[in-house]
Amino acid sequence: CSAIDACGSNNGGCSSKAECRRTTPGSRACVCSAGHTGDGIVCLEINPCLVNNGGCDRNAECTQTGPNQAVCNCLKGYSGDGKTCTYISLCSQNNGGCSEFAICNDTELTDRTCTCKPNYIGDGFNCRGNIFQELLRNSNTSRFYFHLEALSIRDISGPGPFTLFVPHTDVLNSDPRVKDWTAKGVLAQVLRYHMVACASLLYKDLTAVTNITSLQGDLIHISYSQNSLVLNNKAEIVLSDTVGTNGVIHVINQILVP
Repeated sequence: CSAIDACGSNNGGCSSKAECRRTTPGSRACVCSAGHTGDGIVCLEINPCLVNNGGCDRNAECTQTGPNQAVCNCLKGYSGDGKTCTYISLCSQNNGGCSEFAICNDTELTDRTCTCKPNYIGDGFNCRGNIFQELLRNSNTSRFYFHLEALSIRDISGPGPFTLFVPHTDVLNSDPRVKDWTAKGVLAQVLRYHMVACASLLYKDLTAVTNITSLQGDLIHISYSQNSLVLNNKAEIVLSDTVGTNGVIHVINQILVP
């Protein structure tokens, strides 16, 4: 007589995920393989993610990769190895993409708000101060700013509103008359002739105006033809509607002379 091998056929009736172990002749025991649980006849994969999030951080996602195996990945808005996840503040890097003159506030895990600081206007991503400050920030108008500073002209730093017609930086740098006016002490009058008080006139507003009075006291004539605004029949507005908290800036291609 020979002993009957209970595991000899069809894995002894055990689960395919189990090991059939011979015990006594004609008998066997079914033991679930590693990573599985059950009575040996039925063996199910152990999903570690079902208990304590698989050992992952509470701000991580547990993903089963095999029997009793899983990986941990930090959720969006967090960084780490999955076992430990740290909140990423969007505002902590580069002010969250907001303007340097804005306040960045984290709102949700993947979002933030940008709000311009007091005395600035804009959408939070682009914040503008008064037109005196804006002159310096733009290379097209910065030369005009330096002339105002040199002469201590601060009229347009007040509450306004003002409308400013600024000769392009290249024009101010190349026109030889600027040095002559400086030497004669009349440059301040010329600069004030480019300023208009008590009104913040956008390009569309200027199309309906024929004359406006400058801070220097003389009139500036405005004409509109061939889709262009021209001042004193010479200077054309080439860039328009840079709006600040106390007025608006237009860039012109020639110097206005009172």
